[in-house]
Amino acid sequence: MEKYRAVPQGYMTVGELAKKMNTTVRTLQYYDKEGLLSPSAQSEGGRRLYTDKDIISLHQIKSMKHLGFSLKDIKSHLKLLDTPLEVSIVLMEQADRIRTKIVSLSEALTTIEKLREETLQMKSVNWKKYAYIVTSLQMKNEFYGVIKHFDDNTLDHVRDHFGTENGVEITNSMNSLLRELTELQKDENPPESLKGQAIAKAWWDVVIEFTGGDMSLLPNLIKFTENKNNLDEKWAETWLTSEPYLQKAMEIYLAKLEINPFDIGEDEQ
Repeated sequence: MEKYRAVPQGYMTVGELAKKMNTTVRTLQYYDKEGLLSPSAQSEGGRRLYTDKDIISLHQIKSMKHLGFSLKDIKSHLKLLDTPLEVSIVLMEQADRIRTKIVSLSEALTTIEKLREETLQMKSVNWKKYAYIVTSLQMKNEFYGVIKHFDDNTLDHVRDHFGTENGVEITNSMNSLLRELTELQKDENPPESLKGQAIAKAWWDVVIEFTGGDMSLLPNLIKFTENKNNLDEKWAETWLTSEPYLQKAMEIYLAKLEINPFDIGEDEQ
């Protein structure tokens, strides 16, 4: 028994090291298992024994862990940091990683806060819409709020016919055209003017791109825009002032082409 208790001079047991370094025996055992900090020796009774050199290594491990290094990174650097320059380089690299994480976490927090606002405005839980809203936020689509008003058929159409990135481009195109419409009205360009008809053509092109030529989607889209509560605040004011002008310009444009966009929808009904 005396032999088991004997600890050579200059060594300490795992319990003594844990107490001195304000950690736990279980943590030190885990570091040993992972090859991060193995004992310098074993007693005749099989007890783990550590030295002051191990204390220095443990200081490094605890410091790097506190600075956000993974155990894998700590393990790879433990025996390679012999000069202040080497330490400085490793710290600089870790600082860059942390900055990247901060940006990512900040974006995630913003997405969470905006998604929470949208969910509170929806009448029921709909993870399909949640997913589209999150993706739209990631794509920097400022009109993400409109998604909560889409029915499932429209969402499925968007998913099946083009990706979210194209959807953002279409939304941005519509927003840009609405701004141009506002300027045309300010300059008193009538809907039948060359500029008015150019806007009508561009709008029709966007409609065709969005629907994929499926005119049966138009009635739902028109009903959607007729309900002013469906419109995002950023878009509502511009749309309300531009809609009459756009409607007139579109009537003239489609009449010239002899197109009735509701033919398909009426036949199916």
